Amino acid sequence: MAEKRTYTKRNTTPAPIPANEFGKLPPQAPELEEAVLGAIMIEKDAFSIVSEILKAECFYKPAHQKIYEAISKLAISQEPIDMHTVTEQLRKNGTIDDIGGAYYITLLTAKVSSAAHLEYHSRIVTQKYLARELIRISTEVQNKAFDDKIDVDDLMEEAEGMLFEVTQQNLKKDAVQIYPVVEEARQRMILAASKEGASGIPSGFHALDKITSGWQKSDLIIIAARPAMGKTAFVLSMAKNMAVNYNSPVAVFSLEMSNVQLVNRLIMNVCEIEGEKIKKGDLSPAEWDIFDEKVRVLENAPVFVDDTPSLSVFELRSKARRLVREHGVQCILIDYLQLMNASGMNFGNREQEVSMISRSLKALAKELDIPIIALSQLNRGVEGRSGLDGKRPQLSDLRESGAIEQDADMVCFIHRPEYYHLTEDNEGNSLIGIAEIIVAKHRNGATGTIRLRFKNIYTRFTNLDDIDDRDENMQSLGNYQTFSSKMNEKDFYGDSSLTPPPPSNIPPFGGVNRADGVPF
Repeated sequence: MAEKRTYTKRNTTPAPIPANEFGKLPPQAPELEEAVLGAIMIEKDAFSIVSEILKAECFYKPAHQKIYEAISKLAISQEPIDMHTVTEQLRKNGTIDDIGGAYYITLLTAKVSSAAHLEYHSRIVTQKYLARELIRISTEVQNKAFDDKIDVDDLMEEAEGMLFEVTQQNLKKDAVQIYPVVEEARQRMILAASKEGASGIPSGFHALDKITSGWQKSDLIIIAARPAMGKTAFVLSMAKNMAVNYNSPVAVFSLEMSNVQLVNRLIMNVCEIEGEKIKKGDLSPAEWDIFDEKVRVLENAPVFVDDTPSLSVFELRSKARRLVREHGVQCILIDYLQLMNASGMNFGNREQEVSMISRSLKALAKELDIPIIALSQLNRGVEGRSGLDGKRPQLSDLRESGAIEQDADMVCFIHRPEYYHLTEDNEGNSLIGIAEIIVAKHRNGATGTIRLRFKNIYTRFTNLDDIDDRDENMQSLGNYQTFSSKMNEKDFYGDSSLTPPPPSNIPPFGGVNRADGVPF
């Protein structure tokens, strides 16, 4: 009799594989690397197609990196690029054996028949390189994050800097046919005509806007001055004009002041109330009424303020993109450039870092297609010069880096002669309360000097022909007429002890000159 057998059902579900049982290969495309190198050596103008896309480190295999370096040297020397010249260049470099000898070069050229898809293949190679860079950065940051000796804030800045370098490498724009550019230029001209010649964003200072035609898109504007000249006051006066008068959304990045301090300066500007009174809250009932009425203008203004200290160019770029995308910001103001940093990047000195910052700001202005206005300090060279002309700033006075002058589309200086006790110009005109805006560099227009009025008590810049205290004068006139109507004719002409005296800037009422009684 057959033995009865029992069967146990087997578990056919595969056991979970440990996460680290299979490793991961870095992103790579060696076959495409071979195709790209082979195409460059068989097609005459192939290198010119990929030279702006690829660099040696984009290749994963070290041998391919050395071959591309040899090709690049030949291109720089304007030598022909083919199988034989590349082999000879590798011999000169002493790397022919490292890549597998001349036979490997022959294999590369044999694997391709044309350069039809060269650009597409090159972009894939670049994408793989960027992916490897992100993995490298994240691994490096992860390892350092486990180290208790490293400060987290420093690590975050270093990570931001490394990511910023990668994103800068990926910012490429292709050439376009001129027709759409001409159309855009035509539309800007039509817009400028509708704004009475201001093709950009008006600053609200008429004489300055005549020179600049408004702040232009993609421009980097540097506004520089010595301390106490009113750089912040000028930027805030301009921000108020752009946002309130022209309804243009603006963003102010203040690296020196807090948000509240910045808004207090704006309140002084708009309400014409002294800073000490605002700081102490020591306002009269009339001033509280003025404050309540005029501050509404600020509350509804499209002004966005950010007081992040020691702002890095990477942080600025992220914040600026979001502001433009979400709020339609049309202009960015930075107070001030020397307080920024390029965190995470290594520089030999501060001048190189400032150069990197200025280049990044120009690139950001082009990317977002908006004007970026950055304040800058001047060196002490101004203080060592004398005379009315000697105290005027020059381009050589820009502090810490000549790259600022090079990268900027426009450089303006703020100069207040009154600060140096210079109260008259060469023609004998008063310079008290006068500020000069010197347009020293203008890549796309004229240079020149314009004058504005500076009200130090309110830290406010205005046009020379603006009458800011018109309402106050009218109020004074009303008070004076009320007061005088209570006096009889004898009191008016004979008693000089009456108080309060009539304001000196109010014309005599009734058509009578108060001094001699003769009708005017």
